[in-house]
Amino acid sequence: MSISKSGTLDLDSCSKEGPILRCDKSMAGNIHFFIETVKPKDTVECYRVRWDELEEHRLVEHVMSCSGAHWYGGAETRLQHWPIVLQGHQAPKPFITGDIHSNHEAFGGILERYWLSSNATAIKINDSVPFHLGWDETNKTLFFQARYGDSPYKPEPDNPHHVTLSYRVCVGHDVTSIHKYMVRRYFNKPNKVPSEAVFRQPIWSTKALEEVNQEKILKYASDIQKNGFNCSHLELYDRHTSGYGEFDLDPIKFPNTSAMFQKLKEDGFQVTSWTHPFVNYNSVNFGVGVERGLFVRVPGSQLPALVRWWNGIAGILDFTNPEARDWYALNLRTLKNKYGVVSFKFDAGETSYLPQQFSTFVPLQDPSTFTRRYTEMAIPFNDRAELRSGYQSQNISCFFRIIDRDSLWGYTLGLKSIIPTVLTISILGYQFILPDIIGGNTNSNLTGLPDRELYIRWLELSAFMPAMQFSLPPWHFDDKVVNIAKKFTALHESLVAPRVLELAGEVLYTGDPIIRPLWWIATDDEAAYKVDSQFLIGNDLLVAPVLEPGKQERDIYLPAGRWRSYKGEYFDKGPVYLTDYPVDLDEVAYFVWSG
Repeated sequence: MSISKSGTLDLDSCSKEGPILRCDKSMAGNIHFFIETVKPKDTVECYRVRWDELEEHRLVEHVMSCSGAHWYGGAETRLQHWPIVLQGHQAPKPFITGDIHSNHEAFGGILERYWLSSNATAIKINDSVPFHLGWDETNKTLFFQARYGDSPYKPEPDNPHHVTLSYRVCVGHDVTSIHKYMVRRYFNKPNKVPSEAVFRQPIWSTKALEEVNQEKILKYASDIQKNGFNCSHLELYDRHTSGYGEFDLDPIKFPNTSAMFQKLKEDGFQVTSWTHPFVNYNSVNFGVGVERGLFVRVPGSQLPALVRWWNGIAGILDFTNPEARDWYALNLRTLKNKYGVVSFKFDAGETSYLPQQFSTFVPLQDPSTFTRRYTEMAIPFNDRAELRSGYQSQNISCFFRIIDRDSLWGYTLGLKSIIPTVLTISILGYQFILPDIIGGNTNSNLTGLPDRELYIRWLELSAFMPAMQFSLPPWHFDDKVVNIAKKFTALHESLVAPRVLELAGEVLYTGDPIIRPLWWIATDDEAAYKVDSQFLIGNDLLVAPVLEPGKQERDIYLPAGRWRSYKGEYFDKGPVYLTDYPVDLDEVAYFVWSG
């Protein structure tokens, strides 16, 4: 760790008192700086670092070297690698939740101020810091910066000019044990496991339907049954209301809503509905929101601050306002009571959708607290609820969905990005993970279908995730794809779900990942730190899906131990590289630890 930009420490101003080093001057002026060594347990040593800048309007920046180790954590990103890859030079920017699908440079919707390295070092930035993150690829450095100027962070009213950068660095015996220590010490834990059925059986979303109306939804549900799939969880996605900001179903598209819900219930479907924090200016509820002060406002005014989102221009509900929370929750409960809607898919919620200048009922010193308040709306519905944003929200006991993927093979929101993204948010403490819909968003393909092979490989990877989600159904391809889908939904239910559910119960106490990197069981193995196309479920099921087009084989790395393949072979001279291991189009290579 080195310290710059805040002014180099004036060492003549430093004194050591036991485990604390204090300094009160830098070359730039007066400061309070200290590092305190804390030994919370025999195998862990921590350092509390704090730099208070006493000169007005100055920033604090510490430079962290990342060379010589692999780093993990931070946030979802558009181009997701595991371990983190620093690309180019990025001046420090606000570390707040954002929509990486629409803003390519943003940090993602699930984000925590936490990083972990292969040399068993973990860093946790304090909640109170107006935190900005930058990096430099050439020098392999991260910039940790605290500032209020040109920033969405707001200073405390009684101390408007002085800025503080404080964080904790902990060093342990190995990467797995230091991560376990940090999670137990600093992360929220969920207080219950969501619906067992969602772990076992797929969600079916209406997102891919060309039209959304009563007839089309009943046909979709009927096709799911006719093709021999479980009638489990049907998600009413977008386009079922009259306008954005309405809650009830459009009476023109749904002439007999109660009868539709009754039929779906009789057929064994649990129905959830899509919701979001936006009320479009042309919605009937916009006037209600303005009159009752339910929206995020223009500073110094009672006017709503209008924002642009992917479906128009809207006011955004202010979830720091108890009245807005009550109004929103009442509308959701009404849908639940009227039709038997069991839960909701809570979309958006990222801080980046707030306007640059905004005012909320309770002032937000850290803008990402807005995301935290929105995720709390899922608590009453958490058994089958779904969120795509999270900040200090690990205790919201529902499914967290990674951001929408495109129907592509690569690392930029494509198939190859799923494992690095799932591993990243696992390390950030979010364990009940829902990958995006199988096959991704098909908006770039002339046929309206993703590549058939891509769809199959995506389906196979999803079968080894905590939960599966279809939208584009397999019967839009051919019978072979339907049969592969049946095979893997059955394998998910019989092999994967029981293991995941067992691990889900442990999460409540430990916070340990369900989906784990290979280094979790191989902390001394340098090769394991770089594997980004394989993962573990718990400690004893290793999964190696094919993620490349045109391949019916792949290289596989097995850490030391005795492994039995899904074909019945034993490998016990670990660690082992299996080169060009054959994997047919209707297979996923997986290996069970056998002692």
